Amino acid sequence: MAKAFASQADLEEKKITFTRLSDNAYAYTAEGDPNSGVIVGDDGVLIVDTTATPAMAQDLIAKIRSVTDKPIKYVVLSHYHAVRVLGASAYFEEGAQQIIASRGTYEMIVERGEADMKSEIERFPRLFAGVETVPGLTWPTLVFEKEITLWLGKLEVKIAHLGSGHTKGDTVVWLPSQKVLFSGDLVEYDAACYCGDAQLEDWPATLEALRALKAEKLVPGRGPALLSPAEVDKGLDYTKDFVTTLLQAGREAVADKLDLKGSMAHTRKAMDPKFGHVFIYEHCLPFDVSRAYDEASGIRHPRIWTAERDKEMWAALQD
Repeated sequence: MAKAFASQADLEEKKITFTRLSDNAYAYTAEGDPNSGVIVGDDGVLIVDTTATPAMAQDLIAKIRSVTDKPIKYVVLSHYHAVRVLGASAYFEEGAQQIIASRGTYEMIVERGEADMKSEIERFPRLFAGVETVPGLTWPTLVFEKEITLWLGKLEVKIAHLGSGHTKGDTVVWLPSQKVLFSGDLVEYDAACYCGDAQLEDWPATLEALRALKAEKLVPGRGPALLSPAEVDKGLDYTKDFVTTLLQAGREAVADKLDLKGSMAHTRKAMDPKFGHVFIYEHCLPFDVSRAYDEASGIRHPRIWTAERDKEMWAALQD
């Protein structure tokens, strides 16, 4: 019996947890599904990642309304993947004034936004509940190059691109006064890193740039909130191990002149014992192996995933 494509067979709803991290910050986490972050300032609210659809965003909005009635002023895109950004329109009804993204994220929307949207919806239908409520691509209204600072009243919020990794546009949100960091998918914990659009060689150095902030709490892209400096270090180390092991296996496969299917078998020997048990591992691994093989072959800029390419790759790697 053929294995279901990507996560089409994953129908199990996840438990949502809304955790207070500090006087102003909250984590919205979902047992390995994509996380969001919430910052409540003196005069408004900032969201980090929107959920996948306006319909799904209503649960996050309800959680916010359980702790504040302040307007949601800002939405930050930690990077561009449909599952993170297509719920953005829901927040305009709550007062949102700006959708903020890095230059690299904007360029990804221009280059591959439409293809990515179709690809992701077909890969993981459960994560796009109410997809009919999506009005189209999410476009930023404010694009920054390296870093910007917002003030939510007296609360300083830094939004920065510290380097590439998960994508070329990765953005973090940092509360320096409270040592709370929202990393997007630059950091994962107890979940596979999706690397289909990654800059794998760059990723470890970007993780070290995050480590240099000395965050005391961190909300990863997937997995539980990390609630102490020791847990933050574990999350950084876990992600670094995942991406370096993956790229090294890809380099070895290319050096040995293996084809993509051979690279998958070789990579599993290195990855399965350490990561085979974590959330969405089987979903991510074919895309991860494909990207590692490409990068090891000299393809610096990730090729665009389309719904057609997804399925061709998936079929080619099945036993």
